Amino acid sequence: MSERRQVSRQRSFLRGLVYLGNSPSAINCLVRDISDTGARLTFSSPIAASETLELHIPVKGQTLRSKVKWRENNEIGIAFISDAGVGVQPASDDELAVRVERLEGEIAALKQMIKRLQRATHITDAA
Repeated sequence: MSERRQVSRQRSFLRGLVYLGNSPSAINCLVRDISDTGARLTFSSPIAASETLELHIPVKGQTLRSKVKWRENNEIGIAFISDAGVGVQPASDDELAVRVERLEGEIAALKQMIKRLQRATHITDAA
């Protein structure tokens, strides 16, 4: 693949979560390289990504709206949707509400997982 981007990317090994459409479920990915304008994401298997998605990078505390630029096997290249090409576009109230709802869903799922693990630990300890 020939190099066509205008801004060089930094190699990375960051965990990412991709949200497609209005789905509250995230797809795990690995951010292989990143710049101020885009990134290359690797998945465990090919995904049917829509034209736009949200990339959340937990370690950086960032959620970036993105547009898919290319796809190849289990990788996609994305360009961040930004305001005048600099920084990340501020989220509207509706977008923030959707994000909060997604996060609340993730928190509820994590709490259920913790309860299951605690029950399993108690059963193991009792044996």
